[in-house]
Amino acid sequence: MPMVTVSISPLQAADIRAAVDNGTYASSSEVVREALRMWDAARKLGGDRDEMLNPDCTPGGGKCVAEMFADHEAEHRRRA
Repeated sequence: MPMVTVSISPLQAADIRAAVDNGTYASSSEVVREALRMWDAARKLGGDRDEMLNPDCTPGGGKCVAEMFADHEAEHRRRA
């Protein structure tokens, strides 16, 4: 698998670590791959980038990435 180096904020790193520590994900890589799948799905649905990434999650044409990821995590927890 190709390696890519990215920089993330300390808060993002802590959130990723928490998702692994609480058992929601098996590894940090799994969290990032899932986030990228959600980003790709949102991108394919179209819409304005700023709208999809709106921290208030109030896009005009559907769910923003944060909502999609939260929905997915909730489903992941229900199945566990």
